Amino acid sequence: MRLGLLLLALSFQIFPAAVAQTTVPTPASVVPPGKPAPAAASPAVAKANEPTTPAGTWQLVRTIALPQPGVASLDRRGTLYVADVRDNIHQYGPDGQALNTFSPPQPGHVAQLEAWNTTKILVFYDDRQQLLLLDRFAAPLGQFNLLDLLDGTARTATLAPDDRLWLLNESDLTLRQFDANAKTFTHSTPLDLLIGRSRPDFRFLREYQNNLYLVDRVNGVYVFDNLGNYRKKLPFAGLSTIGFRGDELYFLADGAIQFFHLYTLAQRTVALPPGVAADVRQVLVGEGYAYVFTAAGIQVYKL
Repeated sequence: MRLGLLLLALSFQIFPAAVAQTTVPTPASVVPPGKPAPAAASPAVAKANEPTTPAGTWQLVRTIALPQPGVASLDRRGTLYVADVRDNIHQYGPDGQALNTFSPPQPGHVAQLEAWNTTKILVFYDDRQQLLLLDRFAAPLGQFNLLDLLDGTARTATLAPDDRLWLLNESDLTLRQFDANAKTFTHSTPLDLLIGRSRPDFRFLREYQNNLYLVDRVNGVYVFDNLGNYRKKLPFAGLSTIGFRGDELYFLADGAIQFFHLYTLAQRTVALPPGVAADVRQVLVGEGYAYVFTAAGIQVYKL
């Protein structure tokens, strides 16, 4: 009996790691300043053998027929704004019910919609270098001609919570903040040292929780503070847009929604509803509903 207890005690001393072993965390979720991720890297997502959150809890409530939908955005109330193939702006309630439609007086390509401000919706026309502001009923409030503001060409733009404008000047590779009330630029951040010799492909810009996120399809997601000071880079290359929900950033990759926690750096994967993964172009996730964009239109799911 004493001999058996002695052998058992020795086994715990020799093999403690087998009892305390934990799962190894996912590879570098954040690239520190000065150490850019490889340009050819694909979005960092959960491994294929890691468990994913099933989409079985998603309930299809509506299908919106909107061929070739363009850029889209959700406001804080869950209202959805979508550009169609003719660059009209469609407004839908959280459950996908049609509310309003804005038709521009002159043609232009909608490169970005930003509705997170709730009181104002920003529409960026990249071909005519114009910013249009709409109210929450999709009625015009005002507009800015960027050719009068920038000595160059804006590639992407967004509206800050304080109604200031963030602009990415592609001509001189600067990130600039414009105060429309004072009619002056308040901050300017050069990007040439961050980008190096790579050829960036800027696609999306959004200020969220006092940080500014700039999506470069080639290099990843650059993160700045709300004054334009560079903080870090997320190694999610190959993206055209990102979304935010709570404390998480999310994007579509590998036929699933990849969530990345902004503070714990944890990553998780949510599977798409069966039968839609091959045709999905974009996904927006709100508090109660998710919106899956395909070539035929938008599928609205209750979460």
